[in-house]
Amino acid sequence: MPEFSRPVPSKLPHVGTTIFTVMSRLAAEHHAINLSQGFPDFNCAPRLVDLVTQHMKAGHNQYPPMAGEPSLRDAIAEKVKQLHGARYDPEHEITVTAGATQAIFTAIMAVAGHGDEVIVFEPAYDSYVPAIELAGATPVYVSLAYPDFRIDFDALEQSITPRTRVIMINSPTNPTGTVFPAEDLRRLEQRLAGSGIIVISDEVYEHIVFDGKQHQSAARFPELADRSFIVSSFGKTYHVTGWKIGYCLAPRALMAEFRKVHQFNVFTCNTPVQLALGEFLHDPEQYLQLAAFYEKKRDCFRDAIAASRFELQPCRGTYFQCVRYDAITDEPDADFALRLTRENGVAAIPVSAFYREPPPHRILRFCFAKSEDTLARGADILCRI
Repeated sequence: MPEFSRPVPSKLPHVGTTIFTVMSRLAAEHHAINLSQGFPDFNCAPRLVDLVTQHMKAGHNQYPPMAGEPSLRDAIAEKVKQLHGARYDPEHEITVTAGATQAIFTAIMAVAGHGDEVIVFEPAYDSYVPAIELAGATPVYVSLAYPDFRIDFDALEQSITPRTRVIMINSPTNPTGTVFPAEDLRRLEQRLAGSGIIVISDEVYEHIVFDGKQHQSAARFPELADRSFIVSSFGKTYHVTGWKIGYCLAPRALMAEFRKVHQFNVFTCNTPVQLALGEFLHDPEQYLQLAAFYEKKRDCFRDAIAASRFELQPCRGTYFQCVRYDAITDEPDADFALRLTRENGVAAIPVSAFYREPPPHRILRFCFAKSEDTLARGADILCRI
């Protein structure tokens, strides 16, 4: 086939293949233990698969309503009310999405455009900035304060201008495992009072919070919730990242704008999976036990590499463990991650990939959403480096 000969102006000229795809592909090429991309290597609950199969066999294989199956939206509303004391109208304030990334993209496209600024806290998940740029808005970067990766409110204040349209927050935070405390959400709520600034709160790891702490959803703070799109993910909660089903909560006026975009970029999502999730959500234990499940894996991995030359960083949530490697090499983290995969057989993600410019600290991110055998084999290699 002849190549297209005319130059194509890129809407994302500085964007290449995502680091997660690069590292997972490299891990496969070198038969390395993949502790890079954030997906489990174990199965979901068998009952969940059975429910999907039942709904497929029952003939529920056509389009559901654009906003999502009513039974699933009802179950989400009940869950949010029980966990956070917040009431969302399933008909007008909850939309089921094709994963959390689509929900975030849709929210940005719905409310940000040319002339707007969107504040992003770094390190930031890599889908945020491309979505902002595709919307025609300008990303404004604010670094979370190292080493705790908490919000630097002085830096945030300096970044807010009359053009600020959106502030994006992510807690529990990928990649650092930080969990924002209630005082930070309350302070943000107070700062934004009376403004026209919208919040997009990425809460996909909401059920993976450790050491007896509680996830502080934006839904818990009424004046913050009134200006927020809140995004979550069934893939992270139920070990089914490949199903790509999430949801978004927002007050009615914001959700109306969200749905205007949603109906034209995906329209709706997988019917039998939605119906199955709607039933599965009625068993709260399935998500309430998630913190203890992953805390055990976190502790297993941390204990296994404690004797290594990697320096463990705090991990208060998510299923990611960050480490410093100053005692091993002074290579940039991207270079070290590549070498670690090729020469040692363990794949990790360089945290610099979550920044516009590489930070002064050198950190790798490992995913511990893996079987005990996978973690043990990976840790054994890391301890010999």
